[in-house]
Formats: sequence, C-alpha cells, structure tokens
Amino acid sequence: MKAFLLPSLIAASLTAVPAVSQETPRAWSLDTGGDLSAFLDCMEARQRTIVSAHRGGPTPGLPENSIEAMDALLHAAPAIMEIDVAQSSDGVLFLLHDDRLDRTTTGRGTAAQQQWADLAKLRLRDEAGWTTPYGIPTLAQALAWAKGRTVLQIDFKPSASYDNTIAAIRDADMQHSVVLIAYSVASAVRLHRLAPDMTISLSINRFDALAEAIEAGIPSDRIVAFTGTRLPQPDLYAALDESDVEVIFGTLGGAQSIDRQIGDLGIDERYADLGAAGVDIIATDRPREAAEALAEAGRLAGEGICGASRR
Repeated sequence: MKAFLLPSLIAASLTAVPAVSQETPRAWSLDTGGDLSAFLDCMEARQRTIVSAHRGGPTPGLPENSIEAMDALLHAAPAIMEIDVAQSSDGVLFLLHDDRLDRTTTGRGTAAQQQWADLAKLRLRDEAGWTTPYGIPTLAQALAWAKGRTVLQIDFKPSASYDNTIAAIRDADMQHSVVLIAYSVASAVRLHRLAPDMTISLSINRFDALAEAIEAGIPSDRIVAFTGTRLPQPDLYAALDESDVEVIFGTLGGAQSIDRQIGDLGIDERYADLGAAGVDIIATDRPREAAEALAEAGRLAGEGICGASRR
C-alpha cells in the first residue's frame, strides 16, 4: 500500500519516530508591482519563461475555470491563469468556457440565458465528468483571489460585455495584472480605447501584423503577441523581441496539440526548448509539466525573481 493513502496506519507504526512538520506548502505568487510591462520585460531579461494555465489549469477533481484549480496550481508552480468570462442574463460576469452548461456543470441549456441566482446553484464537473463540490465563480471573486497572486488572461465569451468586464477589473484594482485577449485588430482597438492602461494579447502570426496594430493606434508596449498553436517561429520571435513585444505561444489544443505530442512522446524538455527559442509565455494544458521542465532548464521564475515569491 502507498503511504499517502493510509497516513493514520503509518503514524501508528512509527510512534518512536519524532513527528515531522506537515505544514501546507507555500503558494507561489507573481506580483507585477503595478507595471505588467516592466514585469514581463524583467522576466525576459532574466531569460525566464512564464507558464500560462489554460482555463486555470484543471486537474482531476478540480474543474476548469475554478478558483480551486487555480489555487492548487499556484501551490505547485508559479503561473499566470487564462480564464473565460461570460455574462448572465441579469448582468453578472462569471467564469465558464462553453456557451452551454451541460459539459462543465450540473446544469443544462445556454448559460447566458440564465439568471445568476440559478447559475449560482450549480456545481462544476471536472474533466472526467464527475460532479465536484465547487460552484461557478464570479469574475469579481476570481479577481479578488488573484490580486497580488497572479496575472489573469481574460478570454471574452460572446455574452461578456467589454465595458462591464473592464469596470470589474478596475473595481478590483487589477488593471495592471490582467491581459485582455483579442482575436482581431478591430477588437484590440476597441479594448484599447476602453482600457488604454491595460495589456492586450493580440494574434500575430507575421511581423507586419504588429505594424498594422500599431498603425491602428495600439502602442507596442500594450501588446503581447499570441503567435499561434501549431508551428514555432523563432525568426518572428526575434523580430518581436527587437520591438520589445513579448511572445505567447500555445501548446494547447486537444488531441492534435503540441501538449499531447509532448506528453505522448515523453519529451517535456521541449517546453524549455520553446523558451530558449524566444517564447516568453507558454499557454498550455499541462502547466505543471511545463513548469517542471522549465525549472530543470533554469528557465522558470524562482523566488525573488521579477516579483515571483512563495508565501
């Protein structure tokens, strides 16, 4: 039998051995110090690669887009969190990826058509479909939890109001610890006009796309470049680095993802290779494995580096 399954029996058989402290491991935090651009520049200068946990880094028993999953991950590794924000029919912002409730909650139907009082009664399901004791968190709860602990990447679902989301971020005083995700220059321009002090993740698969965004009125120091999920582009990363724009690359994406290939082949060191090739932020469904590989290569932010600490 494995010892961690029967702690009481193990303790009873070792009464002559002095007790060992069972303190809860200290959680990591990534504090931007009120300047996300400077925080990212510091990480890049120290040759550190940041892990971004897709949908908050769910694991068995800890569902996606839950505060519990994100909190557990920060006890394992320093990471920023990507979350999905939707809005109820009565205007409450909450975390949920799918348009429908069926896959990730005990509810049914279209989430945005429900009032918050009904959504709040539901329980979240984990990746295997098991019902957990955890409820759907509001964006306000997620922001309050994240303050001083990590950076949130905000993926807007169709029901989520830009104005309401940005207002919630300001109410939580988290404007310097969020990245707003845009999938087009038009969306990025709208977000920048609403929140000129916030950082925007914009899809950039070629260097002239950055020039288009700047020409549209988005300063380069407010952009992080999401460079896709399929093919690493070191030449593009180098060009973006010359323009002082940080690079995000996604290894996520389901059955055909780079995450899946790395896991199946047992080559976790590829995460560190991506960092060495110029990726500043790895968006992944395997944040623990990516962080461990980066740590082994000396590329993960350690305690005292650029606002990273354990507490």
